Amino acid sequence: MRKFLFLVCISICSWGFTSFNKNDRAIILRDEKLSFTPKEFYITGIIDGRANRGPVASLLTANTIVPTDLRGGAAAGIKQFVERNLHRDTKLRPVIITIKDFKLTESAAQGGRVNGHLTMDFSFELQRNYDTVHLMNYRGGIRYDRPAQQSDAAEPALRHGIEEALSAFNSWMDDQADKNMLLAKSVKVKFIDHAEKTEGDTIYYSVNRPLRWSDFRELTGTSRFEAEVFTSIGYAEQMDVVKGVVNLTIDLKVDLPKNDCRVKAGGRTDYTLNHEQRHFDIEKIAGEHFKQKILALHLPVDNFDGPINVEYLEALREATRLQKQYDSETRHGMDEQAQARWNEKIDKELKDLGVKK
Repeated sequence: MRKFLFLVCISICSWGFTSFNKNDRAIILRDEKLSFTPKEFYITGIIDGRANRGPVASLLTANTIVPTDLRGGAAAGIKQFVERNLHRDTKLRPVIITIKDFKLTESAAQGGRVNGHLTMDFSFELQRNYDTVHLMNYRGGIRYDRPAQQSDAAEPALRHGIEEALSAFNSWMDDQADKNMLLAKSVKVKFIDHAEKTEGDTIYYSVNRPLRWSDFRELTGTSRFEAEVFTSIGYAEQMDVVKGVVNLTIDLKVDLPKNDCRVKAGGRTDYTLNHEQRHFDIEKIAGEHFKQKILALHLPVDNFDGPINVEYLEALREATRLQKQYDSETRHGMDEQAQARWNEKIDKELKDLGVKK
């Protein structure tokens, strides 16, 4: 949460205009065009989120504290001022202001004068498709000193407080628009295939690094298979924001732990090793299909991980389905003709995907 504190001390002699309607005591904010034009946002709504939604001001008049509100209430009064004095371009990001605190209190001071103190806390939230997200809070204050006989100091203090909050938020948006992920406008995805400079206990898929028997441990027990491998697909994400674009790098991991490579004594034949390598190839194919689907999507900025997770789970299901189909049709490698067909099918798919040349 970003916090701003703004404190102004004002000595008031004469403001030269009426600050509130003397009949109903409602304070009417004077029109005053703000000195900046927002380039990154527009205000789409004002919400009164104060714990106490009473009048915004307690004004000292003839030694009596008089509760006085903005005309129409806090939210309506501020909304009218913003709509009339702040440029609104609906092609920009919609922002909601929630009023957490907005209270002006006057008290008697020495020498027949009156002190005024405005405290305020505005929360700025970005309105997205399905929710809102908090951007920053502006917390500020204004103090003034006025003669007791002058009663029109409240309006300028309230108006200047609102102006300072909007100005601070505008500066924050200008600073954050290109680098804050909450404000990003699009997502750009790049895939890399995970690799390690020094190979450890896990083999990451590479056409230049096929399986070899030295990767395998002895398969003991009552397994009916000559060899076994257990492959998997995973990924990790890295991201940064540049000029309002989320640059998302997905590090795809098609891997095989060496602890999950087992072979029976006497089972180390080229034919058996090829069968196990094809299991690894099938996992790579499912991983490449995952890549293709993600790169074809228009990922939403406010939930890009959602579609990625959906497609990742689909890739795991596809890998499981293909592995079962492969073992079923080749009878775990015992059907040499079926194995040859799968060898050809897998090589063609890897070439079509650009994995093999």
